[in-house]
Amino acid sequence: MTETNIFTNAPDIDTLGGRLSRARDSSGMTAAQFARRLGVKTATVQAWESDRSEPRANRLSMIAGILNVSTPWLLHGVGEAPPDDPRNDAINVLRGQFEKVRRLHEETGANLSRIEDELLRLQRRPDN
Repeated sequence: MTETNIFTNAPDIDTLGGRLSRARDSSGMTAAQFARRLGVKTATVQAWESDRSEPRANRLSMIAGILNVSTPWLLHGVGEAPPDDPRNDAINVLRGQFEKVRRLHEETGANLSRIEDELLRLQRRPDN
């Protein structure tokens, strides 16, 4: 009888940043959403995922818990990887488009407000 443990399968040879990025994608969270949940800046998460820096040890268990992966998998690629859900790619594309439209909407609102303020200022101006 063969005993199964976390070392039975070949380890995931991706980097810590690559595994972190894949797990975050699998969870359906954006880097910004993940950063907010961890209480760090989006740039920090992006640096971790691109292997420019690594999270501190005290953050690793929190990261693993949020992403629903084991700490050994996250650190060394041993154990079960998160499932790849093809819907996440479509969700991420749509989320990106939605956020772009939201930003444009906010910018348009700000521009309309500035134009309205200028119109009111010009209307109140006494004639010379």
